[in-house]
Amino acid sequence: MANVRVKICGLKTAADIAAAAGAGAAYAGFVFFPKSPRYVTPDEARALAVEAPPGLAKVALVVNADDALLDEICEKVPLDFLQLHGSETPERVMEVKARYGLPVMKAVGIADEADLPQLGVYAQVADQLLIDAKPPKNATLPGGNGLAFDWRLVAGKLWAKPWMLAGGLTPETVAKAISLTGAQQVDVSSGVESAPGVKDPELIEKFVKAAQEATAVPML
Repeated sequence: MANVRVKICGLKTAADIAAAAGAGAAYAGFVFFPKSPRYVTPDEARALAVEAPPGLAKVALVVNADDALLDEICEKVPLDFLQLHGSETPERVMEVKARYGLPVMKAVGIADEADLPQLGVYAQVADQLLIDAKPPKNATLPGGNGLAFDWRLVAGKLWAKPWMLAGGLTPETVAKAISLTGAQQVDVSSGVESAPGVKDPELIEKFVKAAQEATAVPML
């Protein structure tokens, strides 16, 4: 079985890029959401993206972004993916794909079984799904809250597109999450930080190692 692919999200410094690449991460995420402690401007992200070595896919995370912001990001930052992490509709996902010609990863928040049908809906229009814990009603951030959901809800399930597991993963829990769900891709942000927005190179290395050594449930 191929190694689980890891996305380290919320990178802010050249040292973050080096840590993610050195640990063997497959994706580097840049957050373009001003309320987040992981926020970077398009100019800052450009400086980071050009530091990324070949093989490290660069992902822009946006929340209900309008075309003006997406235009600026895509003009300035060499990207491989756009990650829509707000309440974007399936129609908006298709618009973004058509306008920018980049693969789109759509985040879908899960709290209970009633949320699962949305995954099938977005699998018809997005290139990848990011299955995250649904934020609390009073949360200011749509993700990166360090919250997990009941992983058994997605255990062994298949959708029409590749999917990535997110939400409260840490170096200590990621192997269990992979074993339980069969995830082939995982995403982490707060779980590899020493403080909000401050990445810890040792935690990044431990997380990627734990994920890549984990055994996923064989898909039947």
